[in-house]
Amino acid sequence: MKILFLFSLFRNHSGIETILFSVFGLIILVFLIVDLGFLNSKAHKISTRSALLQSIFWVIISSIFGYLIYYFDKDGSTSSFDASIEYFSAYLTEYALSVDNIFVILLILKYFSVKEEYYHKILFWGILGAVVFRGVFIFVGAYFIAKWHWILYVFGVFLIYSGIKIYFEESDEKIDPEKNPILRLCRKYLPITKDEMGGKFMVTQAGKLMFTPLFLVVILVETTDLIFAVDSIPAAFAITQNEFIIYTSNIFAVMGLRAMFFLLAGIIDKFYLLQKGLSVILFFIGAKMLLEMIPSLSDKLTPTLSFTIIIATLTLSITFSVLIPRKETPEDQEK
Repeated sequence: MKILFLFSLFRNHSGIETILFSVFGLIILVFLIVDLGFLNSKAHKISTRSALLQSIFWVIISSIFGYLIYYFDKDGSTSSFDASIEYFSAYLTEYALSVDNIFVILLILKYFSVKEEYYHKILFWGILGAVVFRGVFIFVGAYFIAKWHWILYVFGVFLIYSGIKIYFEESDEKIDPEKNPILRLCRKYLPITKDEMGGKFMVTQAGKLMFTPLFLVVILVETTDLIFAVDSIPAAFAITQNEFIIYTSNIFAVMGLRAMFFLLAGIIDKFYLLQKGLSVILFFIGAKMLLEMIPSLSDKLTPTLSFTIIIATLTLSITFSVLIPRKETPEDQEK
C-alpha cells in the first residue's frame, strides 16, 4: 500500500506526530486486511446491526485518536488542546459532508441495479482509493499553501460560494451518472461485459481481458469521492494547516463512511435539513479563512468556538429534521 508515500507528508512534524501517524497507519492497514480477508471474504448483504456496530467502532477509534493527540503533548500546553479540537472539527466536518456522498453513491448503485451483496466490495475499494487519493490532494494542497499562502483565501472564497450554492440546491436533485466523463472514456476504450460475472471487476473471455459493470461502478464511486474532496479538503485546510491532523481526521471519517452508508441508506431522506446545515458550516469556515486577513477578528474565532459552532449547527439541523418532518411532494407520493 502507499502508506510510505503518505508518511512523507509528516516528515517535518514532531516525533510524537510521527509515532501517532504510525499508529494510525497500522490501524487502517490491519482493518483493511481483516475486513477484506476475513470478515467479508464472501459477498453478502451487510445487516443493520453489523453496520451500527461498525459505525460505533469507528467513532470510538476516531475519538480515542483525537484524545491521543491531546494527551501526548509532553508539556500539556494549550496548543495540544487546540490541535485536538482542530482534529475533531475537521473530523466532524468531513463526516457530515459524507452524508451527501452517501446519497450520491446510493443513486449510482441503484442506477446500475447493483445487487446488495456487492455493495460492501464496491465501497471497500472505493474507500481504499480515497485513502490514497485524498493523501495526494492534501500533499499537493499543503505544498501550494506553503509556497503561496494567499491560496488559503482562494479556498475561503470557494467555500463561501459552495455554501451558498448547496443551500439553494434541491437535496433530491437528480444526478445522471451517464454524464460522467470518466465513465464515457471507460465505455469508449475498455471492453465491458454485459453482466456482473459473479461480482468480479475483471474477467478473461476468449483470452481477452474484459471489465465488468461493477468496475465502472467503482470508477464512479472513486470520482464521486474526488468531487466531494474538492469541498472537504479546502474546508479542512480552513480549520488547520497541519497535514497530520487533516489527513488522519479525513481518513477516519472516510473509513466510517461505509458503515454509515449501510446504516443510513434507507433513512437518509429523513435528514432533509442537514444539507442546509452543511451549507452554513461551509460558509462559516470560508468566512473564518478570509478573516485571517484581519488578525483582530480572526483571533476571536478560537478552535473551541469553531468546534462549538460546527457541532451546534449539525445537531440543530438533524434535530429539526426529526422534529419537523418534511412535507411530501407529489414526486414523493408517487414513490
